[in-house]
Amino acid sequence: MTSKTDMDNHKGSSEKLVLDFKEDTALTEMMRLRVSSLQKTGQKRQEGERLLLPYEAVYRLDFPVQELDFSRWYFSLSGHGRVTITGISQHWTPDLTNLMTRQLLEPIGTFWRNAEDPEESPLKCLEADMQEFGERIAELAKVRKVMYFLFAFKDGSTAANLSCTIEFIPEN
Repeated sequence: MTSKTDMDNHKGSSEKLVLDFKEDTALTEMMRLRVSSLQKTGQKRQEGERLLLPYEAVYRLDFPVQELDFSRWYFSLSGHGRVTITGISQHWTPDLTNLMTRQLLEPIGTFWRNAEDPEESPLKCLEADMQEFGERIAELAKVRKVMYFLFAFKDGSTAANLSCTIEFIPEN
């Protein structure tokens, strides 16, 4: 995990690939409409279906190359709060199927700053999980050009206060 300043210093390196997580607003909206439709009609979700919660959004990573080794995460969160990132299996086709709980990957990535922590204090995370999660993303990049994620914003965090990128080293 590295600060935004460190990230800016590394972006220019030709042997590293830094990718931004980008909110997929159309897909997030489509999933919110699914929840709204079920509520309006009084229907229940499919068995095993994972509905989008109000504090979640769908993000994506687009991989320009598939052969990657995970290097590091870059997070910046102004203020306090908790952000949880859950990867979604390569078997989910959002234009064809609803998201199912079995398609959510482990481990998840979580980072946070507590309300009593100074804003300039470093973000906390479960480093072993974040390392394994990054390696899993690199592994899945080998079979996908796009990967989707659920970002959950809790305890005061918001998408507007977040910058999240991941660095890979292309395999040669």
